[in-house]
Amino acid sequence: MIDIVYAMGQGGDAAAGGQGNTFGAFIPLILMFVIFYFLLIRPQQKKSKEHKEMISNLKRGDRIITAGGIYGRITGIDDATVTVEIADKVRIKLARHNVAAMVKNKGQQVSAPKEPKKNNKTDTENSK
Repeated sequence: MIDIVYAMGQGGDAAAGGQGNTFGAFIPLILMFVIFYFLLIRPQQKKSKEHKEMISNLKRGDRIITAGGIYGRITGIDDATVTVEIADKVRIKLARHNVAAMVKNKGQQVSAPKEPKKNNKTDTENSK
């Protein structure tokens, strides 16, 4: 019975050695937070900042695409809303933050990331 009590209890040396390793247990958590910050949080903040800047620079005549995917031209603008002409004599009014991107020409987005040029060769030509 006495052997069980000694087996369950910690000795004085083991308890003292465990206290010094508590900071070492937090190092993986700190590293995970740093990785999440640079991979998730920081890019999202940058994207949000660019979107706010784009919305603040809107003016009449700009071609836009809404968050719902509707292309149109701005015909009126005020502090909170934007009036967009989507067809001849068809205008909609939407909240300013629902503008997703500005468009240079029909079908081309200014804020779209550039894709690398693809090789026009087919797979059979590439294997030769």
